[in-house]
Amino acid sequence: MYDSASGVGIIVRDDDRSEVLLKPGSLDNSMFRFLRQGQRVRFDMSNDDPPVATNLRFGSDGY
Repeated sequence: MYDSASGVGIIVRDDDRSEVLLKPGSLDNSMFRFLRQGQRVRFDMSNDDPPVATNLRFGSDGY
């Protein structure tokens, strides 16, 4: 789930189905302008509580 107007969203991890937050600005410096439901991405996670997705890239490419 991603709201392009606010820049806030949730990514669901494949391995344990846990949710990772997308904060406003999370897509900055990535190749994405928006995300669509079901889109597979790779990402790093911050050590924040709750964790925040950073460094998003295409899931199948691994860039």
